[in-house]
Amino acid sequence: MKIKFHALGFSLIELMIVVSIIGILAAIALPSYQGYTKHARFVEVISSAEPYKIAVALALQNGAALSELSNGKLGIPLESPVTKNLASIKVENGIITATGTELVNSATYILKPNATGNNWTVHGTCVNAGLCEA
Repeated sequence: MKIKFHALGFSLIELMIVVSIIGILAAIALPSYQGYTKHARFVEVISSAEPYKIAVALALQNGAALSELSNGKLGIPLESPVTKNLASIKVENGIITATGTELVNSATYILKPNATGNNWTVHGTCVNAGLCEA
């Protein structure tokens, strides 16, 4: 009388292949995920600069000179409170400089208006880091 054994479950090689595939996928996905989270964090820096952008544009349209525009003058807000992602926002001569914290590699977001405040040029380290668009 022969006894038949039916193998149940997975072999060691099959399990090793599955584990290695999961490892490869994780190695590819993790850097992309970190980039997406950094970009999402920097959106807070960009959106925090919007009230300053509006205030500078209004002051320019009301006839103020660029040299007069700084924090706390002509309707431009004082410096923004520090948050988890935002280190500071400063306005000097109409140029807005928003700086992120170390969570976003201390990237800067610099907005420079034209003479009327209609068009803005974006500069800063965020452009090269891929955190904002020029």
